[in-house]
Amino acid sequence: MSSVVVAVVGVVVLLVLLALVVVTRYKVAGPSEAFIVTGRRGKKSTDPETGRVFTDNSGQKVVVGGGVFVVPFVQQKFTLDLSSRHIPVAVRGAVTLRGVKAHLEGVAIVKVGGTEDSIRAAAQRFLMQQDGIVGFTQEVLSGALRAIVGRMSVEDIIRDRAAFAGQVAEEAEASLSGQGLVLDAFQIQDITTEGSYLEDLGRPEAARAKQEADIAEAVARRAAEQARLKAEEEIAIAQRTFALKQAEIKAETDEAAARAAAAGPWPRPPVARRC
Repeated sequence: MSSVVVAVVGVVVLLVLLALVVVTRYKVAGPSEAFIVTGRRGKKSTDPETGRVFTDNSGQKVVVGGGVFVVPFVQQKFTLDLSSRHIPVAVRGAVTLRGVKAHLEGVAIVKVGGTEDSIRAAAQRFLMQQDGIVGFTQEVLSGALRAIVGRMSVEDIIRDRAAFAGQVAEEAEASLSGQGLVLDAFQIQDITTEGSYLEDLGRPEAARAKQEADIAEAVARRAAEQARLKAEEEIAIAQRTFALKQAEIKAETDEAAARAAAAGPWPRPPVARRC
């Protein structure tokens, strides 16, 4: 085999290997994930306020919804999950404004923010332990729940759960956003108290509702009785009118019969004349 053929085969093999390297090292991020590529060289940047040129030595490249070539032996790629997480939150024995201990259960929907700064912040805290997002969120929301509960009564919490949940979310927002997390939604699912506080709280309302129901039932019975008496009265009047009419007709009939009897048979026989 000539040296030219060997050279051509060597070039082809080299190109194939190079193509395989490119194919295997080019990564495309999915719709709910971000790539964190470390090990890249710092780049020159300009401060827009001062105009000072400096080198960005963060060493991280964030890729969302796109592709990136990871240089072998020089760079590393890590994946950060951006999908929403449904996180249960439970607090027991939270003391309300009036000293009542309340137990609350809720659910939060949390995800990593979609901006590059949020992804960087979340990656620094949770990249190697992404399950820690659940525990961290639970701690933050539990603290926010206790803080807000301490400023409200049980009645206020029950009366407007949406407003209460909104205050809790606002309380927790700074702590979550500082770690690159976004609270999409938070809802209170259940509220209970120690002892019979909630039952006692509902007794006056239950008694008022029962009283109103009893009054409504009595009014309905009275209306029904009045309707029955009125119907019987109308029936009695109709019967009396009918009886009077029958008596009147009978009297007229009897009178006519008496007149006819008094008049004798008709026609009368002729009277004989005397000569």
